[in-house]
This record gives sequence, C-alpha cells and structure tokens, in this order.
Amino acid sequence: MDIFQAVSGYLLVRWSSGRTSWWILILIYFFQQSPDLLCIAGYDGYFKRVNPSWQRLLGYSELELLSSPIDSFVFLDDSQETLNRRNYILKGNSLLNYENRYLSKQGKVIWLSWTSFPVPERRLIYAIAKDITVKKQLEADRNALIRQMSGSIEKMRQSNYTVSHDLRSPVNNLFALIDLLDPMNPQSSESQEFLDLIRVSLCRLKVIFDRYLTGVDNEEVSAVAMESVFVPEIFKEVVFSIDTLIVSSEARISTDFSAWETVRFSRVFMYSILLNLITNAIKYRREGVGLKIEIETMWDGKGQQMVIRDNGIGFDMDAVDRAIFGFRKKFTDLPDSNGIGLYLVSSQIRALGGDIQLTSKKGEGSAFLLTF
Repeated sequence: MDIFQAVSGYLLVRWSSGRTSWWILILIYFFQQSPDLLCIAGYDGYFKRVNPSWQRLLGYSELELLSSPIDSFVFLDDSQETLNRRNYILKGNSLLNYENRYLSKQGKVIWLSWTSFPVPERRLIYAIAKDITVKKQLEADRNALIRQMSGSIEKMRQSNYTVSHDLRSPVNNLFALIDLLDPMNPQSSESQEFLDLIRVSLCRLKVIFDRYLTGVDNEEVSAVAMESVFVPEIFKEVVFSIDTLIVSSEARISTDFSAWETVRFSRVFMYSILLNLITNAIKYRREGVGLKIEIETMWDGKGQQMVIRDNGIGFDMDAVDRAIFGFRKKFTDLPDSNGIGLYLVSSQIRALGGDIQLTSKKGEGSAFLLTF
C-alpha cells in the first residue's frame, strides 16, 4: 500500500470516528477535493460515507448513494464477482487493484480500480477507487487493433493457400490434356485440337492468377470485396477450367438455380468454393459407380442457401466430427489429399458471415449445405 493510500485510510478512520482537530479538518478538505473516490462501507452492504467525487462521477446525490445497497450501482455482469470479493474482505482480507464496473445515473458504464481494507471491530470497510474508464477504453481499442491485425494476417495466409490450391486444378487439367496428345503424330488434327485446348486452359490459368494478384494488390487485406455474384456464370467458369477432369471422370453435373441465381458475396470466394467442392467430388468418387454431382439453390428461414451433393465415397461422420473443416485434416490416404480444400471453403464462407454444414454417410456420398 503506498503512502497516499495509508494516509487516506488513516484519515477515513479518524473521519468516521468523529474526532477532528484542525489538521484533520485540513486533511478532510484535501480529500473533499480528491478526484479519487473515497468511501466507508458497512458490513451490511451500504455506503456509510462517500466523498463528493462519487456524486460528480456517478451523478447520484449523497442521499441516493447512502440509502441504496452498493450492489444496485454495480454493473449487472460484475455483480457476482463483486459479491465474491466483498465476502473475501469480510473474512478480514485486504483487496488490492480489483477492477469492476459501475453504472452512472445516466447509464454510463464506468470502470473502477479498488483498494479496500476491513476494520472488523467496527464492521466497516475503508476503500479508495480510481476511475480507469479511459484506460480500459484504450485497452479495448488496442485489443481491437490486435484482432484486426490477426485477421489480416489470417486473410493473407488464406489468400496464399487459395492461390496455391486453386491453381492446382487447372494445372492438372493441362497435364491431362498433354497426356492425351499423340507423340507420334503431333501434327494430326486431333493433336492440334488438344493444343488449342491447352492454349485456352493456359489463358484461363492466367486470368485466375491475375485476379488473385489484383485482389492482393488493390484491396485492403482486412476486407474482402463484396459484390452481386451471378452464380451460374461462376459455375460455367469453373466447369470450363476443369472440363478435361470432368470428361475423364465421366462426371454428370446437374444444376438448379431456380430459387435464386444472384447473391451478395465475394466473386473470388464463390469461384474457389465451387471449384473445391466439385474437384473434391471428382477426386473422391467411388470406383465403378458413375459420378453424379448436383448443385441446387434454395431459401429457408436463414436466408439464401446452396447445396452441393455427390454420390462419392462419403465420410464416416462419427470419425470426422467437426475436424472435417480443419486445416490440413486428411481422412483418406490418397496422395493428392492435402487437407486444405475444405478448410478454404469453410474459412471463406464463414469469413463473410455465412455457414457450412456437412451431411454424409460412408459409401453413399456427401451433401454440403452453404448458408450465405
């Protein structure tokens, strides 16, 4: 306890006892002008004496402060902890630097830092409180800035994962096309057709790459560009970029956008989500079973939704639980499985206030429900 607190405590004891000399009167005058909140509280939970700073800070009259239980001034969320600390003092313990919130008469939340000590033989508690509202606001602002910076770092990391992961599918499409070339007859019309397709795929790859890089260069990292996204158009772009994978897997994709076609979302994220869920369905299809992928939009009480179903190998939901959308969580031994695709999908939909749910059964396929 510092000198100021010791003198204050001594003053309050002498003040409450009624024994005043001329120097006590001077000290009383000093404490009357103190910006700190000085008080004497009874074991019955009422203030017995308060200095004028209480009235100035909380807006209550002295009569209101003395006639109402102390708990009535405490911010509701802090009531139980404050009661616990008071019981601690009543056991004969001093309290140093305890922080809680009070409510002013105008409803303003005020943070106080307390130093309190009991006098059991008088059944009184002597206390000094400091207004630390400005300090707490600065701490809140600092924490908000830290959260914003953390979010920015996470979005930068997510952008890197998105670029590296989403570009893999067009590259795989190029490899598939190259494998189809006839090395013995590179000038055949069929080979020329494949070369034209490779050229188109490379152009598409450049468009995707440029889009990501433009987003990183021109947009604030802490914000994702929201716009009106026409889903059928994005779907066509995705199908076009992986058409060879779709053909080679003999996948049949059906769509029903009759409920809605446009949603306010990120165009880049929508492309990435559709690309990941469709290529995942192709990657994890069942051998000997024709792959079917269904994409449907709908409305419900939560707003716009989209479901993407497949009849692939599915998941054992008891085994994957919530980890299905975790970073680098893999549930198969396939060499091309890296545990990033579903993590990206989940991060992207939830970053913009949406949600994703999975229903699946091993050997029977999966259904991803997106809520925007």
